[in-house]
Amino acid sequence: MTRQLRIKIITNPLSGRQSNRQLVNDLLEHLSDAGAVARADIFYIGEGLHASDIARNTPPDEYDLILSVGGDGTAHGTVNGMMAGDVHVPLAIYGGGTVNDYATAMGIPTDPLTFSQMLMNHHTTDIDIGRVGDRYFLNVLAGGLMTDVAYRVPSDSKAALGKLAYWIEGALDLPAGLHEGIPIHVTCNNVCFDSEALLFIVANSTNVGGFKNLLPQAKPNDGLMDILIVSRLTHGDVLPLIGKALTGDLMRHENVLYFQAPALQIRTDDDHTIRLDLDGEEGPELPVSVSCVPKAIRLIVPSSEK
Repeated sequence: MTRQLRIKIITNPLSGRQSNRQLVNDLLEHLSDAGAVARADIFYIGEGLHASDIARNTPPDEYDLILSVGGDGTAHGTVNGMMAGDVHVPLAIYGGGTVNDYATAMGIPTDPLTFSQMLMNHHTTDIDIGRVGDRYFLNVLAGGLMTDVAYRVPSDSKAALGKLAYWIEGALDLPAGLHEGIPIHVTCNNVCFDSEALLFIVANSTNVGGFKNLLPQAKPNDGLMDILIVSRLTHGDVLPLIGKALTGDLMRHENVLYFQAPALQIRTDDDHTIRLDLDGEEGPELPVSVSCVPKAIRLIVPSSEK
C-alpha cells in the first residue's frame, strides 16, 4: 500500500531561472497520481514571510516532512527555522535555485518524477550542520574575496543569467581583491595560527560556489567541518588556482591550507570589519566561534537500493 504523505512545502517563487511554482505543481501531480499525498500545504516566501519563520512554526505531529523548494538560501532559512523551533520531522530539498550546491552534493534528483519517487521511498540520513552564534548553516560559511556575491547580485540578474551573474560580479571584484588579504587569527584543536587570507571557507559538503568537489574530503555526517583558506595571490596564480578548483585538486596548491575540525574560532584585527556569508545569505561579522552540530537534521535522500 502506498504511503500517503503530509507535506509542508516552503518555496521561493523568485529563486533560480525556472518557475518553482511549476516545479511544485509537477511534483504534486506525480505524487497525486501515485496516491501518495494526504496533505500538501504550500507556503510562499516573500513580503516579510521568511523560510525560517514558516519552518519554525511546524507542528511535528501534523507533517511527515518539510520540503524546501528553492536555492541554497531557501534551504538555509528552513534549517534555521527547524533548529530554532526544535522541529524534528525529515527535511527534503528540491534545488530550484541558481546554484543548489548542497542538493547537488547530496545527489538529490532534479526532475519532478524521480524526486517524487525519492519522497515516497522516504529514505533518510542524518546530516551535520554548522553553527555560528545563534545561527546555523547547512553548507558553507565564507569570508573574503567574492564571498558576498550571492547576496549582492540582484534577484532579477540571477533569474536572467543564472550562474553567469555570479561570475560577472566576481570578475569585477577580482583584480583589486587579489591584493587585499584579510589578517585572520584562527584557533583550532588547541592550535593558534595567523594567515593573510584572500578568502576562507568552512563547509559541510564537497560543493561550494558552484564548484564541484572543491572540498573533496567533506562528508555530510562525520562530525567535522572542512576548512579551506586561500592566501593572497599574484595575477599569475589565478588561472592555475581556478584550474585546480575545477578539477577538485585545490588543496594541492601551495597557497591553499585545507584541514578538518569539529570547531574553530576566527577573528581579525580591530581595524577590519569582515562580514561573513552563510549559505549565500548575509551573515555575522568577525570574530566568530564556529562548531559542527552532528547529525542535527534528517534529510530525505535517494536510496542506494536498486
